[in-house]
Amino acid sequence: MPGRPVDRFPGQTSDVRIRRPRMTPERERELLEAVLGVLREAGYGALSMDLVATRARCSKATLYRQWHSKAEMVAAAMIANRPVDPEAVDTGSLRGDLLALVEALSATAEKDTALIAAIHHAALTDEDLAATLHTSLAEYEFTHLSVLLDRAVERGELQRLPGAAEFLPQLLFGAVVTRPLTEGSFADSTYLARFVDLVVLPALRHS
Repeated sequence: MPGRPVDRFPGQTSDVRIRRPRMTPERERELLEAVLGVLREAGYGALSMDLVATRARCSKATLYRQWHSKAEMVAAAMIANRPVDPEAVDTGSLRGDLLALVEALSATAEKDTALIAAIHHAALTDEDLAATLHTSLAEYEFTHLSVLLDRAVERGELQRLPGAAEFLPQLLFGAVVTRPLTEGSFADSTYLARFVDLVVLPALRHS
């Protein structure tokens, strides 16, 4: 199903490749921090390139040269906001890697749970956002989390990449987002460690 027209820079057509100027990683991070700030304060629906440009002290042209649409910019901000890169986690065991990962998730759960939930809600009604999240954020999470499982296979902890691997992002982030709804508190490290031992590891080892 075709999505709605994507918000583009005036004069830009869908078949024109944008030539992105060089931007330092530090400046890109500043822009993405501005995106997250507007998201937390105004929500996805009210977020606009004008608001982000004002917050980041740059022109809208700068934003559109770096990201083709609002949805792409938000997906990039969500990836940059990850508390840890799963590929950088290597404790020597699958359980250790997962515990290190959820420890990092728990450290930002209070700050980020509402943000993640709001983005998920927006994706239910915005086809462009949903498609962009699927092709960038979801694939990023799956690819990077799969590295942990590939290492476990190499170490002999798993015989093969388990069938439950495709659900690992949903398991981890679902636990973080839903705990406030089911138990009235944010997902802390103790809660997520129990979730890893009782749910995630059994699913991975027996699929």
